[in-house]
Amino acid sequence: MEMVIDFSGGTKVDAHFSGFTIPTDQPVAGGGENSAPSPFLVFLASLGTCAGYYVMSFCKQHNLPVEGIRLVQTMESDRATGHLEKVSIEIQVPPSFPEKYHDALIRSADQCKVKKTIENPPVFDVHTKVVG
Repeated sequence: MEMVIDFSGGTKVDAHFSGFTIPTDQPVAGGGENSAPSPFLVFLASLGTCAGYYVMSFCKQHNLPVEGIRLVQTMESDRATGHLEKVSIEIQVPPSFPEKYHDALIRSADQCKVKKTIENPPVFDVHTKVVG
């Protein structure tokens, strides 16, 4: 898979792939216009939405309703360095959701490909190339 990353003005950086564009920007305090989430916030959102996809898929496979289910993701960072230290995802279910499936929802969320990639990080190769 290939993504093309380009600059659309100011501090905006966009990712283009598979017919989609994901816009990013920086907050006003970082010199941006806050017109889109920052790249780091897009990354964090990918964790929660990925886990949500797996929870939703489990429910659909077992003919369980997804109405009233939501995931709440919280993050903790080191105050001195700003480095992300902990991500917690709470799967909130309505009282009518069968308790016997609670652990299965957790196991489903744990299958998130984004989470698994962080747990087993890829090798990064960043280089330059003269074109044109």
